[in-house]
Amino acid sequence: MTIGETSAAGNDQVHLITAAELESTVRAIFAAAGCAEDEAGLIARELVGANLAGHDSHGVVRVPLYVDWMREGWVRAGQRAEVVTDGGAFVVLDGHKGFGQTIAAQAVALGVERAGANGSCIVALRNSGHIGRVGAYAETALAAGLISIHFVNVAKSPLVAPFGAVERRFSTAPFAIGIPLPERPVVLDFATSLVAEGKVQVASYGGRPLPPDALIGPEGVQSADPRVLYGDYGPTDLRHPGGGVGAIRAFGEHKGSGLALMCELLAGAFTAGGCAGPIDGPRKGIANGMLSIYLSPAHFGTQAEFERIAREYLDWVLSARPIDPAAPVLAPGDPETVTREVRLAEGVPLPVNTWAAIRRTAEALGVTTPT
Repeated sequence: MTIGETSAAGNDQVHLITAAELESTVRAIFAAAGCAEDEAGLIARELVGANLAGHDSHGVVRVPLYVDWMREGWVRAGQRAEVVTDGGAFVVLDGHKGFGQTIAAQAVALGVERAGANGSCIVALRNSGHIGRVGAYAETALAAGLISIHFVNVAKSPLVAPFGAVERRFSTAPFAIGIPLPERPVVLDFATSLVAEGKVQVASYGGRPLPPDALIGPEGVQSADPRVLYGDYGPTDLRHPGGGVGAIRAFGEHKGSGLALMCELLAGAFTAGGCAGPIDGPRKGIANGMLSIYLSPAHFGTQAEFERIAREYLDWVLSARPIDPAAPVLAPGDPETVTREVRLAEGVPLPVNTWAAIRRTAEALGVTTPT
């Protein structure tokens, strides 16, 4: 299949586009919607970066919703994170509903700067727009030689049922850690739900199907049908999680449910940005909270030992005999590296309905899209 060509194979219909063309298109959409050129470029770069890493759930599938939220005033262009409390080694920031790619980048830059100067820093961020792939911020810290730990929640956005329940109580509550090791950094990044809400979006547009137990209906029946979460929708309609009667399931049974609760308490309650609920009235956009911890191995005086011991252990873990000789044991972050290389070389595959929804958004703003 060549760039620009559509492959039709059942539920796997995809449109292939180069990363450069896709980023240019998304940048033009947000510029036309009212973002400054630098912010439009940042949003586009981060969204396409998520697709390149294979995290399509946090990529350009979000474009139509972002534009809709911007139109409704639920996310705002041109914002700067406000410093609410500054204790030097810890900071509380308010994002004032600014685009998450902008606000989170500012929060991470501050945390990295403080940890680089003092050895550690804790940043509590609230009221940010959708921050996207959290692993990207761990990668920013890695580039500065820092360990980082991130707890994330979504205020007023219950989507996930706790273990043993059928009603929504948690957000998808992502969690990420970055460990800087020479030539072998490790990035762990996952939602505490069995699948991220964005993966339900991707499946609803005709992308990769959900696992059969990803969702749960009000009667306790597990399902892979995105309509359990969204209700009925047309091929290119916006997906609204409030439209369905079911929930996403937590991953790992009681363990994932417990970690989701901690993300809500740390990223939502501790930052004072709010937990996933209870809520009154309809959901209006996304407001992320994020508690981030940054640590500088160089300041702790153990960097050489840390890197030696950690690398020796990681290599030993990865040397474990695999079940399938053709599928070696991987470290967190390895699949993203491989996918990024492939998609940069071969193009980014988008479900045809995702591409159609993006084109419809672009055309409404007077933006020309590639064929």
